[in-house]
Parts: sequence; C-alpha cells; structure tokens
Amino acid sequence: MEPRAKHETLTVLNQPEPPVGLPLWEGDAPLRAEIARLAPAHAAHLASFAASIGSVEALEQGRAANRFPPELRTFDRTGRRIDEVEFHPAYHALMHLGLEAGYSALPWTATESGGHTAHAAMVYLLTQVEPGVCCPMTMTYAAVPALAATPALAERWRPGALAARYDPSSRPASEKSGLTIGMAMTEKQGGSDLRANTTRAEPDGDGYRLFGHKWFCSAPMSDAFLTLAQTPEGLTCFVTPRWQPDGTRNPIHLMRLKDKLGNRANASAEIEYHGAWAERLGELGRGVPTIIEMVHHTRLDTAMAPAGLMRRALVEAAWWTRNRAAFGKPLIDQPLMQAVLADLTLDWLGALAIGLRVVQAFDNGADPTERAFARIAVALAKYWSNKRCSAVVIEAMECLGGSGYVEESPLPWLYREAPLNAIWEGSGNIVCLDVMRTLDRAPQAMAALKAELDLAKGTNRDFDAACAVTLDRYASGVSEGEARHFVEVLALLLQSSLLLRHGNPLAAEAFIRTRLSGDWGRTFGTLPQGVDAQRIAAMIEGDT
Repeated sequence: MEPRAKHETLTVLNQPEPPVGLPLWEGDAPLRAEIARLAPAHAAHLASFAASIGSVEALEQGRAANRFPPELRTFDRTGRRIDEVEFHPAYHALMHLGLEAGYSALPWTATESGGHTAHAAMVYLLTQVEPGVCCPMTMTYAAVPALAATPALAERWRPGALAARYDPSSRPASEKSGLTIGMAMTEKQGGSDLRANTTRAEPDGDGYRLFGHKWFCSAPMSDAFLTLAQTPEGLTCFVTPRWQPDGTRNPIHLMRLKDKLGNRANASAEIEYHGAWAERLGELGRGVPTIIEMVHHTRLDTAMAPAGLMRRALVEAAWWTRNRAAFGKPLIDQPLMQAVLADLTLDWLGALAIGLRVVQAFDNGADPTERAFARIAVALAKYWSNKRCSAVVIEAMECLGGSGYVEESPLPWLYREAPLNAIWEGSGNIVCLDVMRTLDRAPQAMAALKAELDLAKGTNRDFDAACAVTLDRYASGVSEGEARHFVEVLALLLQSSLLLRHGNPLAAEAFIRTRLSGDWGRTFGTLPQGVDAQRIAAMIEGDT
C-alpha cells in the first residue's frame, strides 16, 4: 500500500495564517492622531490598555465569553431564592481589565484634561475585542453624574463606582472593593414611552418599596440600579440596591435572561420588583429628567461603539485580502477590492471623527456652547454611525467570502453585534424625535452646530453648497416625517466638517463627493472616478 500521506491534502495553500493579536493602537493611525490632538496626556495609558486587550489571551477570552453565555440561577441547592447570574471566567477577566484600567472611573478622577476622550477611546478599543462587557462599565460611568441629583446618595455610591476595581462577589455594597451600577427603565407595555410605566413606589420609612416589572435590565448583577417608578407626584427615579440595608437580598426577581441576537457575553434580564427597597434620586415626579443624565452619557458610548465594530471588521477584511491571492495577485491589489475597502474606510473614519468630536464637547462641559453642541451632536452620532455599522460589517464579511460566514471568523460575531447600539438607549425614531425636541427647547444647540460647521466653510466647494442647501431647506422648521432625513444630513455635514479640518484630505474629499454630493452608487465600491482608492484603503492598516 502507498503511504497514507500521498492521499491527503495536508498542504494548506493560499489561506492566510491566523493573525497573532490585534495591533489596536499601533495599527490605528487616525486614532493615535486624534488622541495626540485631543487628549495627549492619556496616550501612554491608552497604548498600554490597547496592548492588554489586543493580546492573544484577551482575544481568546472574548471568544470564550461569547461561546459560553451567562446562566441564570434563580435558587440555590437548598431552594432559597438567590436570583444570580453566573458568568464564564473569561467575562470576569475582561471586566477586570476594563474597570481596573479606569474605563468607568477615568473621566471623573483624572487630573489631566481629556478624561472623557480617553474613556471613549477605551470604548472604541474594547468594542473590537468583546463589547458585551462594555455594558455594565458604560452604565457605571454614566450613573456618576446622575447620582449628583441627591448628594447624600452620591456620597455613598460614588466611591465604589470610581474605585477602578472589579469585585464580582454577591454581597452588600458596603462590603465590596468596587461597584457597578446599572439601570432598569423600560417595561413591556411602553418601551421607549417611559411615561407609560406602571411600576409603583410606596413610601417605607426613609425609603420606598417598588412593585412592578422591567422588560429589560442589562447587567442584572450590578450592585444597584437606577430605575423609574410611579408616585402620586408622577414618574420618579430611584436607586435600588441588590441588597437591603439589613443585609438581606432585595426582592428583585430575575424572571429570565433574554435570548439575544448578539451581545451574548452580557446578561440582559426581565426583572420583577416584589417590594424591593429603594431610595429616591432627584425630585418626586422628575424621574425622566433625573435619569436622562445617565442616558445622555450612555448614548455617548453607543455613538463610539459602532466605530469600533467597523474598525475590527475592516481590519479583518484588510488582513484577509492582503494575504490571499486570486487571479494571479493579492486581493487587496485588485481595483475592485480597493474600491470596496476604500468606501468602507470612509464610513469608519466618519464615525470615529464624529464620536471623538462629541466626546470633546463632554470634556469641555463647563462651556455652555459645548454643552449645547453635545446635546444635539451625540444624537446625530448615535443615529448615523449605527445606521452605517451593519452595512459596513456585512460588506467586510463579503470580502472574506465563505470564510467570513463561518463562526471561526469574527465576522459573524460582529454581524450580530452591529445592530445593538442602534437600538439601545433609543432606536432611530426615538433619537430623531429627541433631536426635534432639542430644536424646540434648546435652540442654542442648533446654533452651536451651525458654528461648528462654519469652521470648515471655504475649504471645499461641495461642502459649502451642501450646507447652504440644507440650512435653506429647513430654515422654516422640520416636520416629523422629515426628521430622519434632517438628522442624516446634519450628521454627514458634521462628519465632513471634521474630516476636512482634522482628517486625511483624500478621504475628506472622497467622503464629501460620495456622501454629500451624491456622486456614488447604491452599494459599496462605487466610488467616483479620480478617487485614490488604494491610498484610502491603506489607512486601515496604519498608512496615512
């Protein structure tokens, strides 16, 4: 008999070797340039964080956290109700990396300027590895300003939230080295219509007892939840801890975990309050304005996360096409592939630019103009970057062909993650309605946005023309039916302005020709003649 080896296809040809780690910092020239401009004092810290989460070990932890999702344990072995969620060790390892690097605490504790920008960069970086763990850390970050509505509560909860420590133990907050804080707002019958909530709060000594249900409660192992409940004065915000003051478990029942499309490493639960003890946060009847401070900051992260998802998808596409040949040369050297990659790059650059400009306004929050700008710009960034994210991920998957559709590739995982941030903290219509309300109640926000766009006037004729047409079209107001178009165009104008002033000139010109001036097809890879697709696509791997 002939040797077995002669009959086996053991030689692997034209299949790229798996990448070893992710060069999250050194491979991302646009990010490094923006951090050098906006938050240089944090560059070394971000480089170190990127190296830790881009390691082979961390990437494997990200995969494991998704392959082995959390499990609900309603009762212990003796039949006592415990309502706890068990996570894979990989989840805990990534939580350690994020929290102890200051993901939640840095913006509030940093002595150097640019703390919110550094936080946003961490969101962008960690999203490329495992975005599920971002949820509890983002909510903890966002809860800090909301707690200021009641100083006595802030004094008790802020130290743990800002400790930059991860303590996953299930015990009272006073016994833990670090805390996480979540939120529970939406209910089955209302969704985004929070005023339809039926959960009620009844006075009980110095606190209240809550009765009702919440349809979504992400990160249900948080140490406390900002939640909304009805009082005679109206919808009110409360802080509801997992443990009662007497050291017993608070009757917050975890009814089931959501079987979600993606974000599987993170637990999201349906919960019921069965007389759960809580303390009032803010004024009676002012629940929505109180908790909206938290929502405002979580929206910042939902505006940065899609840029990270796009970035990871593009890195995978660039790696594959550079190392796989077809028709006699590497895929990345073929004009059709260059056009697709360059087109995708434009959306990534736009999402990164708008996200970091929004967070710059958060860092400059002492300036009333910047606060007004942040109010409208965070909605624009959340809406448009997330609308582009799913399309970018799908096209990047196609760059890998069949291999991109297989679960061994990260593209299916990215595909499942892509829609999340468009839905979380207000889906597209809700965000557009928020922009409309901002125009009515805070006209200074639109004035701040116009001033921002004016900074780029005179640098590109097509940009100037698009600004003029848009402002003229909506000078007399915006009807609700036009809100999506209005928000989309404002987002594109803001992205264009930022790319013109701070981005690569080739990319800025191509972005404006395609996204603003309409010299574009209906699919990726339909760039107009004259765009240097090869040079733009090279930006994915660090070339500027």
